[in-house]
Amino acid sequence: MILTVVLLLAGLALIVFGADALVDGASSVARRFGLSEFVIGLTIVGMGTSAPEMVVSFIGAFHGNADIAIGNVVGSNIFNTLLILGLTALILPMTVTPSNKKRDIPVNIFVTALLVVLGLEKTFFGIGNDGLSRIDGAILMTVFILYMVMSFKGNHPDEEENPAPMKSIWLSLLMIAGGLAGLIFGGNLFVDNATAIAKALGISDKFIAITILAGGTSMPELATCVVAAAKKKGQLALGNIIGSNVFNILLILGGSALIHPLSFVGMNYVDLGVLMLSAIVLYTATFVGRKDKIDRLDGSLFLVIFAAYMAYLIYNL
Repeated sequence: MILTVVLLLAGLALIVFGADALVDGASSVARRFGLSEFVIGLTIVGMGTSAPEMVVSFIGAFHGNADIAIGNVVGSNIFNTLLILGLTALILPMTVTPSNKKRDIPVNIFVTALLVVLGLEKTFFGIGNDGLSRIDGAILMTVFILYMVMSFKGNHPDEEENPAPMKSIWLSLLMIAGGLAGLIFGGNLFVDNATAIAKALGISDKFIAITILAGGTSMPELATCVVAAAKKKGQLALGNIIGSNVFNILLILGGSALIHPLSFVGMNYVDLGVLMLSAIVLYTATFVGRKDKIDRLDGSLFLVIFAAYMAYLIYNL
């Protein structure tokens, strides 16, 4: 048990140091190439921190296990928006730029709604089956490419906050690669040993799955956003979450559906409803309270919704 606790703490340390290196390296790249920190968060950081979800979902799709592929992404996106952005907003209210409000946050709603509509075609329209076909996967992948192109064309470097000191390009790239490696390896180490401790304490497998494992693949996003907030880089944190959510749905589920069609038969409507609600409350947060900011009140609301959802899951174990 002592070794397990030591490995757990080692995993946590790797996550913290990895997030710190990733944020600094990504910010330096943003300055050097004239990219806003939001775009860097949306692309390099958002995609990088979604690597665990991609591995889990692609393996699940390859083995024909739709529940793993879809459930992993739905759960991760709920964690991302409600828990991670909620906690981040409590640390640092995040400024929302005009392009965030007009393009990026609405795109998050659009891709979430697109997933629900494509996945529940039979329920909504009485056609086909409830699930993602290979054609649906191709649609999601196409939307992903279009959004990436649109994001780079709409890049505004003057949105960058609290510029990081300029580093050499090789050092910056090494920090990004090392940071991502630390996040992913540390996250796996943390989840594996936390699970071992929970089992040793007699905690049920279902509770472990809902808490430790469901949140485990979101650990890189959590660490990165908390560190970004502590460094007063709210745009990078916001870009990380929106990028991760979009990446999860469009590229990961799109790619998974191309590997093997995914059935939605095992999906719970409450889960999909909370997923959709999380995207909507993120948008409405930019219009209420302190406009053009996701403030501490918004963060508190996100956390209350998340806690209610967790209570529902635990009650229905």
